Amino acid sequence: MASAALQALDRSGVAYRIIRHGPVHSLPEAAEARGVEIPDVVKTIVVRRGDDDFLFVLVPGDRVISWPKLRTLLGVSRLSMPDAASAKEATGYERGTITPFGSTRSWPVVADERLRGREITLGAGEHGVAVAVAAGEALAALDATYADVTDPETT
Repeated sequence: MASAALQALDRSGVAYRIIRHGPVHSLPEAAEARGVEIPDVVKTIVVRRGDDDFLFVLVPGDRVISWPKLRTLLGVSRLSMPDAASAKEATGYERGTITPFGSTRSWPVVADERLRGREITLGAGEHGVAVAVAAGEALAALDATYADVTDPETT
């Protein structure tokens, strides 16, 4: 049986390709296993605005959320990341598998503007499985807001 994410993608009409790659332990491993560049491994981050108020932020693999930029965009002074149990309760997915597609609740989606025009990979609701999608098509189906909400990752 297909995961909730794959079922939601099917309902949305978004074209996708399933990538089954097994366990990975880092972003570079995920990029290699998916056959893509690191920026095309999109991290789906669950962010809490308040009690029972979350959103998804889609971040290219080589970048991190810029909290000041995101707070400004949302017009709030405080944001936080929920713990793993709260994120699962809010989305139905475990960390490492989270995707806006098929979430138990339809939270707003903010996508970093650098995703425009790219083919990206997203988690598919289960460990070791991803989907490759055209960012524009997928993010239109999610009614995502594009914005500059990231900074380069410094290692």
